[in-house]
Amino acid sequence: MNRGERRALRHYRLRGYRLLEANARVGRYELDLVLRRGRRLVIAEVKEKAGDGFGYPLEMIDAEKRRRVLVAAQGWISAHPEAASLELVVEAVAVRGARVERVPLV
Repeated sequence: MNRGERRALRHYRLRGYRLLEANARVGRYELDLVLRRGRRLVIAEVKEKAGDGFGYPLEMIDAEKRRRVLVAAQGWISAHPEAASLELVVEAVAVRGARVERVPLV
């Protein structure tokens, strides 16, 4: 798990989420964080940038990356039937320094 993913995980844990899996391999794709709080399952795609001169982290998520994350999310749920009844939320997480911003990926 890289630094940005650790910061994002801390952000989620402070809000009551429990980590189910980090860097989960689903076929050829990877899910950065799979978390749960109550009936909500969150799949988080984490992007980090070191400084302002390198652009905004979420600019790194294009349509193809979104497609891959959604395919991997469905694959993960298929492999974990106990999660099928949960509310699925797919988020992009931007990490810049100590700041963590979450936005819906779809």
